[in-house]
Amino acid sequence: MITHLSQVALLSGKINQEPGAMPGEGLTALQTFTYFVAAPIGLFLIISITVWAFTGKKKSTRSASVITTIE
Repeated sequence: MITHLSQVALLSGKINQEPGAMPGEGLTALQTFTYFVAAPIGLFLIISITVWAFTGKKKSTRSASVITTIE
């Protein structure tokens, strides 16, 4: 039974390919982590920080009366 499962595992990559497809080498674990985990998280953080920096509260530049405001 184990030999049958191992043969199925070897053939499973070839069953679903389109005719004429020439797949390249697979990605390493580090490349996979970098492309699909680290890069999206990094881009999300960069975009979030940029948006936060440009939309944060801004101090009013109007000169307010000393009577109505406390700084």
